Amino acid sequence: MNLNQITLPSRDVEASIAFYQKMGMQLIVKSLPNYARFLCPDGDATFSVHLVDILPHGNTAWIYFECNDLDIVVQQLMGFGITIDELPEDKPWLWREARLKDPDNNQIILYTAGTNRINPPWRMKG
Repeated sequence: MNLNQITLPSRDVEASIAFYQKMGMQLIVKSLPNYARFLCPDGDATFSVHLVDILPHGNTAWIYFECNDLDIVVQQLMGFGITIDELPEDKPWLWREARLKDPDNNQIILYTAGTNRINPPWRMKG
């Protein structure tokens, strides 16, 4: 089994399209006003947004995008006018992360983890 895509709710799909294109996503489906789908710049994972009347409240999904050059990517995004809520920082779980929100306040985490992504020292055996 392989993860195909993640879909997030949006109150403004057009604003989401502009935001995620600035992040480097390639728009592959544009079905306004209801839906947009993107291809991630590395690999073949896809990501989409769909129109909702009301955004979820409280703790919602956190979306992680892996970046090989996290610090450079963050600087580029800041240059595009994207607000970064937490600048890149080394975390105790051995990932380097930066955090931001999309136009609908969905939590986006950009990270680099190297081998610790799927093989942290505390990984279960077997």
